[in-house]
Amino acid sequence: MLAGLLATALSLGLGVALGAVAGFYGGWVDEVLMRAIELFLALPWLDLLFAIRAFLPLEMSAAQSFLLLIAVVGVVGWARPARMVRGVVLSARERPFVQVARGFGASDFYLLRRHVMPQASSVILTQAALLAPQYVLAEVALSYLGLGVGEPTPSWGNMLAALQQYHVLASYYWMFLPGLAMVPLFLLYHQLADAVQATSKGVPI
Repeated sequence: MLAGLLATALSLGLGVALGAVAGFYGGWVDEVLMRAIELFLALPWLDLLFAIRAFLPLEMSAAQSFLLLIAVVGVVGWARPARMVRGVVLSARERPFVQVARGFGASDFYLLRRHVMPQASSVILTQAALLAPQYVLAEVALSYLGLGVGEPTPSWGNMLAALQQYHVLASYYWMFLPGLAMVPLFLLYHQLADAVQATSKGVPI
């Protein structure tokens, strides 16, 4: 769960920064970043994640594996939040109060911080609620296949990896519990995303 949250923070940090720059400045900056976004969106992210992790060293300490896993998962998933934030910034930068503030000499950084990015807050929160369970599942999948954090670091993927042996699968049904534990977690994140979307639209929850 911690890996999913930290990877979400990294992915959103990159996505928000690059999406804001692309939407606010436009021109060739927007063109270059949009082509990069389209490339990352076109690639199957889980296969890309496996490919990147497989090329990296396997013999590392638990702490190094954990940090590397966060970095790989977070960097792979920045494109979707970047595109969402870009769309909001493109609309927000043309609003009258932003143009008035620009006319009074406000800097680009001030406009982004004070007037433009607050418009994207609901999109950012929704993306966080959607990305976190995906990244938790990515960590579980990588650890299950032996590409994530290793023993003795506790991980749902490590716990489920024992089920790859048939005698464990047949005799110790209770070892499925880590997999079942993910279900309420994912439902909670789904409800959280719905609540954020409803709040942003002014619908009472």
